[in-house]
Amino acid sequence: MDAKQTRQGVLLALAAYFMWGIAPAYFKLIHYVPADEILTHRVIWSFFFMLVLISLSRQWPQVKKSCQNRKKVFAMALSAVLIGGNWLLFIWAVNNNHMLEASLGYFINPLVNVLLGMIFLGERFRRMQWVAVGLAACGVLVQLWTFGSLPIIALGLAFSFAFYGLVRKKIAVDAQTGMLVETLWLLPIAAIYLFGIADSSTSHMGQNSMSLNLLLIAAGVVTTIPLLCFTAAATRLRLSTLGFFQYIGPTLMFLLAVTFYGEVIGKDKLLTFGFIWAALALFILDAVYTQRNSRIAARAVAQK
Repeated sequence: MDAKQTRQGVLLALAAYFMWGIAPAYFKLIHYVPADEILTHRVIWSFFFMLVLISLSRQWPQVKKSCQNRKKVFAMALSAVLIGGNWLLFIWAVNNNHMLEASLGYFINPLVNVLLGMIFLGERFRRMQWVAVGLAACGVLVQLWTFGSLPIIALGLAFSFAFYGLVRKKIAVDAQTGMLVETLWLLPIAAIYLFGIADSSTSHMGQNSMSLNLLLIAAGVVTTIPLLCFTAAATRLRLSTLGFFQYIGPTLMFLLAVTFYGEVIGKDKLLTFGFIWAALALFILDAVYTQRNSRIAARAVAQK
């Protein structure tokens, strides 16, 4: 990777994770709209936004090629259910003052990714990774043992997004095609629910104010722009480098929850956060150490 590509990749990664981190502020603006309705708007407008983007970038041949594989198309129905469930839980958590637990879920997510990689992809744990995952598990178990509660929202977000990533890795389609097909799978359900079943003060767009309708339509932009920045960053950076940016999102969520939305860290959450942050510190140190040793080994081979 040359210096220009790396700089572009860093800026795009920062943009993606910054937008994901402040996304709760958008959902707070429309907190009075039921979470299931927001989800339907997110699906519908993301689909149409992707249609425009793919048309402008002239990527229909790539979409057509991917869709010729029926197994991939049906596998994306599963990934659509996983990401739809993740979106719904996230929106509900943010708008019901559980943003801290949502941020905890995305702090846990990298550790769950490692666990799923071992179980489903045959990847091996390094010693420090075992310790990191063990610390995370201890944090959850201590909360359960001491306070009799489980961080259900956090675990739901972490595992749903981790399984989504696993399925997408298995399918191996580009981000734009994947999002188009996933939202297409969800589109009929979203449209039927919004226009035929939902019956609230905000479910009839013809009766809403223009500002509210624009905010609801913006759900498509909020969903797709960070993903496109992330995809562009992934093509310019090593995955190991990109991984270090993933903590920006949950950190910003944490700061938003505490600073602007008045959420209080109870003793149970504080204890769990402590274990998770310790686990992530080990996880990052292990990644840095492994990356450094790999570079040294590569240089040694090149000099021979």
